[in-house]
Formats: sequence, C-alpha cells, structure tokens
Amino acid sequence: MPNGLIAEDSLRPHPDGLALKLTIPWYRSLWLSSVSTLRLTVDGVELPADDLAFELGGTRYALAELPQQSETLWFLQQHPLLVARLDQPVALGEQHDVEIFGELRLPYMQIAPGQDGGPGLYVPNIVRQSFTLTVTDTDAAPLATATDIAPPPPATEDDPFKLGLTLYSASAEFRAGWYDFDGLLDRVAELGIGPGIEIVASQVLPTYPVVSDEFVAQWRAAFDKHGFDASSFGANLDMGRRRDRDMTPDEEFEFSELMFQGAKKLGFPLVRIQSAKPELLRRLLPVAERLDLQLAYEIHAPMGPNAEPILKVRDTYAELDSPLLGFVADFSSTMHSMSPTLLRAVARAGLDDAALAELQRIWATDATMQERQQEFIGYLKSRGFDPGRLGSFAHLAFNMHGHVDPREWADIMPQITHVHAKFYDIDENGQEPAIDYPELVRVFVEGGYRGYWSSEWEGHAFAELGEVDPLLLVRKQHDLIRASMRAVQAAHV
Repeated sequence: MPNGLIAEDSLRPHPDGLALKLTIPWYRSLWLSSVSTLRLTVDGVELPADDLAFELGGTRYALAELPQQSETLWFLQQHPLLVARLDQPVALGEQHDVEIFGELRLPYMQIAPGQDGGPGLYVPNIVRQSFTLTVTDTDAAPLATATDIAPPPPATEDDPFKLGLTLYSASAEFRAGWYDFDGLLDRVAELGIGPGIEIVASQVLPTYPVVSDEFVAQWRAAFDKHGFDASSFGANLDMGRRRDRDMTPDEEFEFSELMFQGAKKLGFPLVRIQSAKPELLRRLLPVAERLDLQLAYEIHAPMGPNAEPILKVRDTYAELDSPLLGFVADFSSTMHSMSPTLLRAVARAGLDDAALAELQRIWATDATMQERQQEFIGYLKSRGFDPGRLGSFAHLAFNMHGHVDPREWADIMPQITHVHAKFYDIDENGQEPAIDYPELVRVFVEGGYRGYWSSEWEGHAFAELGEVDPLLLVRKQHDLIRASMRAVQAAHV
C-alpha cells in the first residue's frame, strides 16, 4: 500500500482553484488531530498555508485547526479534499506538477508517555510525493480479479487448526474503495477462504470506536449468507488522540470498555488488546467476565515470547491468574529473512544493491530494534542518502520483521489463544520465502494449539496497489498451511 496522500486520479477541478482528493496514508482510520502538517507545491510554487483548506464530510477546516479535531474521524474509505486557492482555477485535462508533504502522528503507537500531564511521543508517518497530474473528475477503475480459482480442499475434523483471515489483509483495496464491506466478504467467500473472520475495528467501523446497530445488521447478514465465524476483534488504544495530552487511565478504560461492548454485539469471543498495563487489566477483567470475552495481547515483531516487555506481561498474567488472559502469536516475530516484498519497495525508493545487502546484514544482528535502525540510518547518511526518501520503511524494516526462533512459541503455547499467520509473499513453490511455515505448523501441532490461524497478509505495507491480489495470496497460504498440517499428522502416524 503506497504511503501516499495522493494518486494519479487525485487532481480535481474546484471553483476556488483546485482540489486534491486525499487518501489516508495508513492502514486504519485516524483522528483528524493526527494530521500535523500538510504542505502543497503546484508548478514549482509552494502555496501559503492560509490558501489551503481541508474538507471532510461537508465541513471545511483551516490547516491550523486540524490538530484540535480529536473527535473527528477520518475513516479509511473517506477521501477528503485538500482545496487550494488559485488566481485561475484549473480545467479538466490540464497537467500540473504537484508536490505534497504530509506528517501524521499515529495515536496508538506510543514511543514514550507524556510527562507532567503533557503529550507523549508517538511514531510519525511522513509522506513526500511528486507527480505530474492531469485534472480529472473520474476515479481510477479497480483492477480485475481472477475468478477461475479451484475450490480449496475441504477442512476435516482431524485438522488441528481452524483457518480464517483478518480483513486487514485487503487494507489497500478496501482503502481505495475497490471493495465495500459486503463486497470484500463476498470475495473472501468466492475464494473459499475462512470460516474465521477477524477485523481491525479502527479499519472497518465507520463509527469507530462505536459499533452501530446498522453495522451489526450488515455484519450478521453477511455471516448468515456465507457461514463465517467471528474469530478476533482487533482493538487499538488511541492514547494520543488528543494533541495536548495522553489519555488518562479513566479514558483508557472507557475507550477499551466501549470496544469490548462492540465486540460482544458482533459475536466475537476474543478481543486483541493493545495494552497490558496491570492497573488497566485489573479494571477490564470484570468487564471481560461480564461479556464472556477472552483478552489476548499481541506478541509482534521485533519481540518474541521471551522478550523483556513480554516477560513483564507474563508476570502480570501470573499475578491476575485469569483464564480469560492470553496472547496472540504474530509470526512477524519469527522470520528467518527479510521479505522480498519489503526489499522490492526499498529498492524502488532508491536503495542500490550494496545498501540492500547492508540492510539485511544489520537486520540479522542481535542488536535491539532501535540500535539496528539507527545503525542503518547512520549508514545511509554516510553515503549521502536521505533516510527520509524511505518514508516509514527505515523504521518498519526493523519493527515489522523479527528473527526469534519459532520454537520459542512453545514456551507459552497454553496461553496462545489466537494466531496471526503473518506473511508477505507466496513463491512459485507455494512457500513463504521469509517465514518457515512447515516449522511453525509443527511447533503448534506438537504444542497442542487448537484455535484459529488467521491469515494476515501484510505485504500491503510495501507493495503497490494492484501489484498482487492479496486475497488470492491468502488462499495460497491456506493451501500451504493445510498441506503442512497434514504432513505433520502423517509424520506422527
């Protein structure tokens, strides 16, 4: 999913001068307060901020007003306008050179909490784009998808895992509007994927964090139509929703409780939680008990089950001693190499063969994520390469790819209640080239895991829109998992 605010069809006529149809440069919805900076240059001239306005849902905001809009959601499928005042409005068919710079703050990715009541430090997302665009009033058409796909082999009662997917796998296509919610579920059913369906609430709920009655009706109709099961409800915690301060403990509890209630309305048995603060979990456990919900903290790259922060969560779980507390195992933690999809993306951004080799060498070391990231950034600067050309990739290359031994999952297997079967590619041999799925299947079968494996294609973080069909890749990954499960079973007969 390109880290972009604009695309080839973004430049639109407008009586004030011009408008750019914007796309949110992330995989989930964000609050307008997340937008820190927007700058626009047209035909070599940077426009004053006072000549720019942001229009969303019929409301126009001055750029200086955006950081205060902590109650206004920029839903993933919304395409607001950046309106620019010009002396002469642009006309259909004209071409103009457009450069846009954007900076956003990701309100659920806290680097450090605020001090003395002030705001914390959050992961930024920086966007720089330059295009020669043609003024149009027509959206680009979605690419055609394959329909002549043979059905998958049927599941059997002897299969140790149930299969499903997180709709996050189709983030880019959903964001672009190639699918609405019903159409996305129709495509999942058409490919024989399922039966488990996982959602990221902040991605698919137009009224996030509230689950509306309208969405519940739509959800239940689709599930009745296709025979799906609700597997996991992904809940973020937007600690940095306000720009002037972090959420208070009471606000964290209220925000989490609201999403627990939504998960229950949709019939989910499990909520993937983002925070395992002991004081927050103590308050949330009675809510989970009342709603009969399991709570699962995600173990994600670059950490593994025995990383120091996870050991602290394990200690908290031991103290609270509740059967409702568990973990989501995300296989980004246990990769043996960097994904080809990521390497292609950073090559497109300008890295040559020597830089790609150095990136992979640094990634494979045992230094911390931050140390590896800083070493790589230092290397780029030593060669006169601006790390900003990589956008968020200089961070994501280390944050999203861990190299923990897959056998470590066995250390917490009884507490793993859901699996994110993360993957980036399926090669010509039907294998994931950066993640050892046969070995992971063996570890989980022998460890006695019997829950859902939810396929999570995260190549959209690096791939261009339309480069691959992610749902077709999910289907291929399901074939790989099924074959691996049955090979393990055959070896134990």
